[in-house]
Amino acid sequence: MNFFNMYKVEQRLFFRSPDVIIFNLAMPSITFLIISLIAGNKAAGNQGLTFLQSSYAALSTVGICCSAFMNIPIIIVDYRSQGVLKRMYCSPCSPARLLVCDTIASGIMAIISTLILTLIAIIFFGYTMTGNVMIYLGLWFLTMISMFSIGLTVASLCRTTKSMNIVTSLLYFPMLLFSGATIPAEIFPKGLRFFADILPLGVGINLLKSASIGQYENIILPIIILSAITAICTFIAVKFFKWE
Repeated sequence: MNFFNMYKVEQRLFFRSPDVIIFNLAMPSITFLIISLIAGNKAAGNQGLTFLQSSYAALSTVGICCSAFMNIPIIIVDYRSQGVLKRMYCSPCSPARLLVCDTIASGIMAIISTLILTLIAIIFFGYTMTGNVMIYLGLWFLTMISMFSIGLTVASLCRTTKSMNIVTSLLYFPMLLFSGATIPAEIFPKGLRFFADILPLGVGINLLKSASIGQYENIILPIIILSAITAICTFIAVKFFKWE
């Protein structure tokens, strides 16, 4: 099976998964609609953002979060535990090709999630980004790559489905709930806001919020942090990955 055919099969499996449809695609859009209808034009904190602007930037990372901490580790560890990777390793079809296909398929789902969110924001709420769109897109992809590198590290280090489920739950739910991805971080109490700011996804969300309104003076440190996470986690993932 060539690369493109393998990718089509893996992508089709994603679209057939109810969990992917609900959490990657539906949840960000529904949450955005609720927040925007209730408090869209109200000021969110003192950063010059409205709740609509803040929620758009934050919820554009939900698809990334779901793909990075649920889809990628679950698929890879499941294939390993079933012996799929081992059998492919001994065949002309490289298991590395399968891992690349699954990672791309996860990225496509994150992109589709953000595109749906963007269409809703523009069509129903007249959202316009005051910052540079290309800079925002570049930082969004940096956030995605850094979160995916964490997910690949989990997939490399976890040898069993049970251990993977524990680790991904400990990563996924705090990232989803306490990084400001779904619940606006601006309404968090001070202690929880500090926790949100130091979570890797929280760093990415704050970076996207700043970029979306054209505030670029404080983006260097978050870029360095996300780049360091990407480099370190990618090294660990490659170093400790096992086919069986």
